[in-house]
Amino acid sequence: MEAVIFDLDQTLLDRDRSLRNFIRWQCQGMLGPYIDHHEAAFTSRFLELDANGSVWKDSVYATLIDEFSLADWSVQELLAVYEACFCAFSVPREGTIAAIHLLSAQYKLGLISNGRSPFQQRNFRALGIHDLFASIIVSQSVGLRKPDPRIFHLGCQELDVLPEAAIYVGDHPILDIKGAKSAGLKTILMVTPSHPQCEVADAICSTMVELPSIVENII
Repeated sequence: MEAVIFDLDQTLLDRDRSLRNFIRWQCQGMLGPYIDHHEAAFTSRFLELDANGSVWKDSVYATLIDEFSLADWSVQELLAVYEACFCAFSVPREGTIAAIHLLSAQYKLGLISNGRSPFQQRNFRALGIHDLFASIIVSQSVGLRKPDPRIFHLGCQELDVLPEAAIYVGDHPILDIKGAKSAGLKTILMVTPSHPQCEVADAICSTMVELPSIVENII
């Protein structure tokens, strides 16, 4: 193996914790006078509407404005704050920084993330490991989305490796694992509560601490 390519959300980035930190800041700051003692309810509803990142926040905020009587704020204003400030709350999945430094000494590293630009690039940069990656691809920037095999082929091209010489690490069984396998890459499922297993993955990884040894043993 010559390269390891990563998903971002819930793989390198602990998106759940990052999002909860952002929501707490927003509730206790700009929305404090409106949320009052309903921070827990607001957080729960935000996470429900967000649907693990599958719904963009204009729709989320439109519903929250109506349900929590945030009439003094517009969707555009709240969305602009989210887009500009979320990266300040980005935190890596536990063990990520050490694992990436270990892997970077032996493999070419890349990132392929579905999402918007430059939003995802800023979130990734905030983790402080972007300079170890030779390729960073966000779907909106290239007009392709996982699980399309072409986005995985593009990542391999940018790293100058053949698909069969690359491993893709991600948390989603379809977007990440099946998508990468259909493109000819080896795959590692990064376990999350939403996706604890995937039968077609070449390996399963529970923690980032385990990842370097798992990568080393994939043939």
